[in-house]
Amino acid sequence: MKLFQIEEPEGGPSDPNEPGAAIGIDAAGARVEVAFSVGGNAVILGDRPGFEQAQELLEGARMRAERALARPVTHAVVVLAAAPAAADAGRLRQAAEQAGLEVLRFAGRTEFSAGATPVLAAAALAEDLAPRSELATVPGPG
Repeated sequence: MKLFQIEEPEGGPSDPNEPGAAIGIDAAGARVEVAFSVGGNAVILGDRPGFEQAQELLEGARMRAERALARPVTHAVVVLAAAPAAADAGRLRQAAEQAGLEVLRFAGRTEFSAGATPVLAAAALAEDLAPRSELATVPGPG
């Protein structure tokens, strides 16, 4: 039996308390879409066949992103058909926390430009709003 080790290109997160990735979730349509952005370049994250119908919407979105990114996901911008009322936003935030996500912002579909794909715009916004790891803010040698 041969054993081998798989490592992430830049290594895994050294501190489990560091923030994970931030994603965009479009829950306004008939199908939930999840996207991730790096440097403002967002992509929709697919899922393996058979996992399209998550029992719990936000937990399913987080799990989809974690499988696709192979890293923890802790934050999200959530797109809805319209921005929720304060009471509804509180209940949705609580549901997100139980699913392991901190909601950075709720957005209505109409908040994005007409030509934008809402989930991609949400992912780019999540990237901008996400807390930065202390390691990411340390200047390199130079």
